Amino acid sequence: MAIVSRCDVCLLQEVRDNKKTAIPRLIDRLNNYERKHKYTYVSSGRLGRTQIYQEQYVFVFRTESVSLLDQYQYPDTQKGDEDAFAREPFIVRFRAPKTVIGEFVLIPMHTSPSNATKEIDELYDVFVDIKRRWGIEDIFFLGDFNAACGYVAKKNRKKIRLYSDTFLWLIDDFQDTTVRATTTCAYDRIVVHGESLRRAIVPSSAQPFNFPNEYRISEETALRVSDHYPIEVDLIKSESEKGSIILFQITLGLPLLLQLN
Repeated sequence: MAIVSRCDVCLLQEVRDNKKTAIPRLIDRLNNYERKHKYTYVSSGRLGRTQIYQEQYVFVFRTESVSLLDQYQYPDTQKGDEDAFAREPFIVRFRAPKTVIGEFVLIPMHTSPSNATKEIDELYDVFVDIKRRWGIEDIFFLGDFNAACGYVAKKNRKKIRLYSDTFLWLIDDFQDTTVRATTTCAYDRIVVHGESLRRAIVPSSAQPFNFPNEYRISEETALRVSDHYPIEVDLIKSESEKGSIILFQITLGLPLLLQLN
């Protein structure tokens, strides 16, 4: 609860909730834990190429900070390149009246490690589809891209259309987004598009959140929550507000959801 309640908008990944009870229970507990804020959520359907293993993208958010304007599941039916994604992006559009940007889109992505380069590149097609549908430029891509440590070689970046001046990668290669001491990999990323959105980001706010250090817990205990650090970024609030609004992405695995059931 302490991790999720840090943020105004939180993306949960690798959610496997066959009974459809874990997330409602999480929201109920969160609202009891953090009574000064009201939380709700929006979720994709179950995604995956097989019935044996499927995941959901879930956005948890504070209702006083943002409101959901629209959502859709990317169809992944582009001609000649169908089924490019192992888990198709679930795209959400938020209004955030307390920020200087006012409105933005979030695109979550959990790539298949063996196909990470292609899936990250395919996000450009998602970007084009969003512009066609909504006519909006201010877009976040975020999630476990598996964009490091052999899965996406630097020599292959020329194949990825998101590696251009049009897009800003907020989490650098040298940053570690993994909990295990034996790995130092920037698997998780935040990428932004749109000049207005770039100006709305608090400088240097995009960072992994080292929750084991923050809460003084062992690596073993931390791994029961996630094997990734959450990554976060702050948006500048409008002149009538103070501080900043926090966008937050965290990868959660099965152990935490088992505790909720």
